[in-house]
Amino acid sequence: MAKRVLITGADGQLGQCIQHIANKYPQIHFTFVNKKQLDITDVEAVKFFFKRNSFTHAINAAAYTQVDKAEIEQDVAFEINEIGASNIAKACELNNIELLYLSTDYVFDGKSRSPYTEEMEANPINVYGASKLAGEKAIAKTCKKHIILRTSWLYSPFGNNFYLSMCRAIKNKKSLQITTEQKGTPTNALGLAEVLISIICQEEKEYGVYHYSDAGEATWCDFAMAIERKLLGGNMGYIQATDYFQTKAKRPVYSVLSHKKIKKAFNIKPIPWQRALIKL
Repeated sequence: MAKRVLITGADGQLGQCIQHIANKYPQIHFTFVNKKQLDITDVEAVKFFFKRNSFTHAINAAAYTQVDKAEIEQDVAFEINEIGASNIAKACELNNIELLYLSTDYVFDGKSRSPYTEEMEANPINVYGASKLAGEKAIAKTCKKHIILRTSWLYSPFGNNFYLSMCRAIKNKKSLQITTEQKGTPTNALGLAEVLISIICQEEKEYGVYHYSDAGEATWCDFAMAIERKLLGGNMGYIQATDYFQTKAKRPVYSVLSHKKIKKAFNIKPIPWQRALIKL
């Protein structure tokens, strides 16, 4: 059966990444919508849209992702990440559509010292993480055919992200102090887009929560220095390590994700984050 895939959040980083690779999959019909075309927080608009269109799968990439700003705009974060997610999930359940939802390593509190598995307790320490966890729960309660995919530290050539910020600063020869106090895994969003399509293409699957990121672990300073090496062929001293880490929202100090479950279920084998960065 031909696959007809809806992608919400088409203007966001991941939405743009999926658009970038979509022509590699001529057997799939993609429909990309941004907020103007479909406001996922408007339940009646969602109902009407799904009534007018026919899909086999949906990737809900629409999200509020501004971690610090979410501490101030709590209502907006929950409206998009919980209510919006619930609206899409209800429409998918009603129309027998398989739903893929993007979540985050920030659902964890960072107290673990070994990679987080899907079975470990979520305990977010900021509003953004709490709103994404609320979205997860709404989907699990509402839509039987769901894949919740937690990922981490996304970057790509699109949107606003740490990679692009570092590129601009380094090209302008700005000196930067980057924290060593948070450890996770940078993840190339183009690779994540390929993983999502791979999951959609697999006919037999077990629904539920999965973790995906690139392999390995790094601090933000490690990541910044790797970007400097990629751009300049070596470390020229623009990136300086610091243990200072002050932001409006708390971050988990450790949020590395385990890949055992997704490897076994979908035969997906993440590549080292350093290699994913070089491929960009």
